[in-house]
Amino acid sequence: MERPLVSVIVPVYNAGLHIARCVESIRKQSYDNLEIILVNDGSKDASLKVVEMYARVDKRILLIDKDNSGVSATRNLAIQMATGKYLQFVDSDDYLAPDATRLLVEKAEEHKTDLVIAQYYRVETHKPLFAKEDSDDSYQTIEQFGFLKEGFYDKTAFAKGLMKEPASFYYGVMWNKLYRRDIVMNHGIQCNVELGWSEDLLFNLEYIRYAARFYALDAPVYYYVQNPQSITATQLGIRNTVKMLSTKASLFAYYKKLYEELGLYEENKLQIYKYLVAMAET
Repeated sequence: MERPLVSVIVPVYNAGLHIARCVESIRKQSYDNLEIILVNDGSKDASLKVVEMYARVDKRILLIDKDNSGVSATRNLAIQMATGKYLQFVDSDDYLAPDATRLLVEKAEEHKTDLVIAQYYRVETHKPLFAKEDSDDSYQTIEQFGFLKEGFYDKTAFAKGLMKEPASFYYGVMWNKLYRRDIVMNHGIQCNVELGWSEDLLFNLEYIRYAARFYALDAPVYYYVQNPQSITATQLGIRNTVKMLSTKASLFAYYKKLYEELGLYEENKLQIYKYLVAMAET
């Protein structure tokens, strides 16, 4: 099998507590033909110093330091800088399974796919109900998520399969997938800088419009560390809930357009409407 270059993109913002774990998981991948693009998005903690250290010791790392502009603009800049055949995205507080990139690339090359989607682990830290605030008796749980059966899918089959859970992270996020850079570049696909939430889903809906061949991998490749301070976790306030619903209403138009183009809207419209009322599911 050929070993094409993979550009692994990591936006970094105030991730000093986690970025070393993230970068180490990428550097230690069993697949080593990597271009690791670390973009420091104006961090105010020790993140920049940590990634500068890694850039000095690993020639595969391209470090970009810039003023804060948000995760979407940061990813867009990294995409423009990337030179790999494939794009892979990692969030700075998460980490990869050791064979993640190898498994994704092998399926992409073997089946000549435009997108590989994989299952993932959700890592959650819990504190006993009656534990003291300063106690150190918290514990972690790790659960596996994903619902497509392993195998090759054409566009119609892939779109139908994803209607099982239209609001799922499995579908919506960017970090459990491998993309072809030429499709992204040829069609000007970008992360929307106006959205503060669900920008991943919009990117994927646009990408699927131009992709034809898909592969679902049932091996988990990614550790998603659930962070109580994340955007998803802080959508419960009234103001944020209104904003979230407004964003969903905008994204619904993209959902509808994609499924109309595929001739699948009428048979799936109830499931697509489910997206409007469902909270993001992990």
